Amino acid sequence: MTESLFYQLALAGVRGLTPYQPGKPIEELEREYGVRGAVKLASNENPLGPSPLAMDAASRVLGESARYPDGNGFALKAVLSQHLGVSADQITLGNGSSDLLEFAARVLVSPEHEVVYSQYCFALYPLLTQVLGARGQAVPAKDFGHDLEAMAKVVNERTRLVYIANPNNPTGTWSRSDELEAFLAAMPEHVLVVLDEAYYDYVDEAQYPQSLAWLSRYPNLMVTRTFSKAYGLAGLRIGYGVSHRDLADLMNRVRPPFNVNSLALAAATAAVQDQGHLQRSREVNRAGMAQLTAAFKTLNLDYIPSVGNFVTVNVGQPAEKVYEALLGQGVIVRPMAGYGLPGHLRVTVGQEAENGRFIQALEAILKELR
Repeated sequence: MTESLFYQLALAGVRGLTPYQPGKPIEELEREYGVRGAVKLASNENPLGPSPLAMDAASRVLGESARYPDGNGFALKAVLSQHLGVSADQITLGNGSSDLLEFAARVLVSPEHEVVYSQYCFALYPLLTQVLGARGQAVPAKDFGHDLEAMAKVVNERTRLVYIANPNNPTGTWSRSDELEAFLAAMPEHVLVVLDEAYYDYVDEAQYPQSLAWLSRYPNLMVTRTFSKAYGLAGLRIGYGVSHRDLADLMNRVRPPFNVNSLALAAATAAVQDQGHLQRSREVNRAGMAQLTAAFKTLNLDYIPSVGNFVTVNVGQPAEKVYEALLGQGVIVRPMAGYGLPGHLRVTVGQEAENGRFIQALEAILKELR
């Protein structure tokens, strides 16, 4: 088939991309497989859903949908500023935290630059790097997580950006406070370190860093967080970055106008103030993680210890076959071949009954495939 003119004119970095593949939607599975009551444990969503306060806040502004949202997000920034102990002018809002990952790259990275990230990293890091025509440096992982010492060694005068996910998706691994601060101290001032903390709210580890406290010492640090995970607002797409105010100013120059909608702004503002719902979400996650990992141990399956709301498990054979068989049972998880882990599945922590259905289906499928 002859390529159209559009393909010939497209940037080389774009032509070489493979589109990001999200987890299969429940509606699509039920349509394709003819099943009902499917369970989705593929996209690291909060099984409790949003805070009731967030839903009420969003519904109240729905009638104003003919009006553009507050392009500066004043109310949400004010609430976040108080909650996080940072200045409002250090906060940049995004259509999910993925927006902030992109804004930072667009501000700093050109085809003559390099971007450093880890093996088994979030798929968006290499995708953004390729779109911008920059050179990506994927540093081999250490125990499925970031090898920060090795990452520091590849940084050079062409490096402009380092992406670090803590906890990391899809492996659930994490870096200690002392490790990360030593890495930051070793970074030259021309390198921005983007610390992606999408799963921050789920971590309960004494040595996990309180990274926002570092911003005054390391102006080349940006921390990104999201409302898509523990706050249960994935469908509204809203996240934020906290950085030096000069970087925030520059990112606001590349940020599209009205990139965050009115419903998302209202829901997120209310969600921050409902810490009780956040705590219940953590408790459900803690119990569900214990339920899943206990089952993996019973089934003699190796898994990667995780501090997020998901766990990645080695099913001992090509995982695509197990994934397809699970779909037939109405259970959606995420195969990891695209991340270089062809024997692994990533499973989101659901509520007890959802986890139980997955465990029962997995046990039956593994017996059949053996």
